[in-house]
Amino acid sequence: MWALLSESVPFYPLYALWFAEAGLSDAEISRLFVLWSVVGLLAEVPSGALADRFSRRGALASGGLLQAAAYVLWTGWPEFPSFALGFVLWGFGGALLSGAVEALLYDGLAAVGATERFGRSYGQLDALRLVADIPAAVAATTLFATGGLLLVGWVSVGVCAASAVLAACLPEPSRAPERSGQSGRSDGCVGVLRAGVLAVLSDPVSRRAVVVVALLASLDAVEEYFGLLARDRGVPTQWVPQAVVGISIAGALGSAWAGRLTRVRPTTLTLFLGTAAAVLAVTEALGRAAGLVGVAVFYATYRAVLVVANTRLQHCFRGDARATATSLVGLGTEVASMGVYLAWAVGRVGAVVVLSAAIALALPLGLHRSGHHGDHCGPGETRGSVCAE
Repeated sequence: MWALLSESVPFYPLYALWFAEAGLSDAEISRLFVLWSVVGLLAEVPSGALADRFSRRGALASGGLLQAAAYVLWTGWPEFPSFALGFVLWGFGGALLSGAVEALLYDGLAAVGATERFGRSYGQLDALRLVADIPAAVAATTLFATGGLLLVGWVSVGVCAASAVLAACLPEPSRAPERSGQSGRSDGCVGVLRAGVLAVLSDPVSRRAVVVVALLASLDAVEEYFGLLARDRGVPTQWVPQAVVGISIAGALGSAWAGRLTRVRPTTLTLFLGTAAAVLAVTEALGRAAGLVGVAVFYATYRAVLVVANTRLQHCFRGDARATATSLVGLGTEVASMGVYLAWAVGRVGAVVVLSAAIALALPLGLHRSGHHGDHCGPGETRGSVCAE
């Protein structure tokens, strides 16, 4: 329920258009997205340490409240400085969620001895969050027709606040004091942060995987431009959410399907993503309607590949600072996302195709265990596990 509500925000399909209607240029909108990424970059790993040190559940609730505060600013004062400050709040709130979600899910499964179900469960969670675009789109269309973007904004504030309340009620497996960072050590959060970072940096397999998964995850930045793509193809503002929602449904199907693919070879993932990039390029050249279909096919394939890559990464992490370690992926993603925003400003869809093809070729380098023989897997993983393949 939390995953569904937290993503059913009416502002999601429309906030890029809200910026445009407030008089911001494409360059100014991209500057806001870059600011969002910078804040996320700076807060990513420290927020993971906070989640490991105190509560992953608390991190999710705090993230929702910060997002609600951002929308209060945007709706009440629709000017560039307010948009920028809102992205600062949302950037930190998003960083609190990054890593905490995966850690909460993985540790919950580990508590019942079912970590092998992570791939399927994570894919279903990801699919549910994408499916939430449907109620978000319906709400956005209805609210926009009733009270314009102002009503959309205030309802979005309420949705984010409600999701924070639900997050506070999520079950969280108990951790022993020495595991949660509460054993009386004077280093506190710093010690947790150090443990998570060293767990990745000291393991060459994890290092390569973190870099490649971060590059792959950065492609999701293209989602920010779906609304603008629909508008450029002649879709009226009121119907932009409905035009874009098909892309989210396709992504949800890809994520749900990914649970069946967790043991495929990285070269197969390269083939999937490379083919999707080719489809995107061809359909973009064919025309308006075909272009949106191509985006949907690309996004579905991309989400499936991303779930599989994240699953392999989680199985290879060792130690107890899992949210901190996972946040390193978020850190890399924020850095790489700036490149995606820049590429879009320069070459739009064509640039995304080139980036996707390059990242597809890099997947085997980060997800193959070349030079290792199953002796480096995390707890409970064996040579025949996802980690060792």
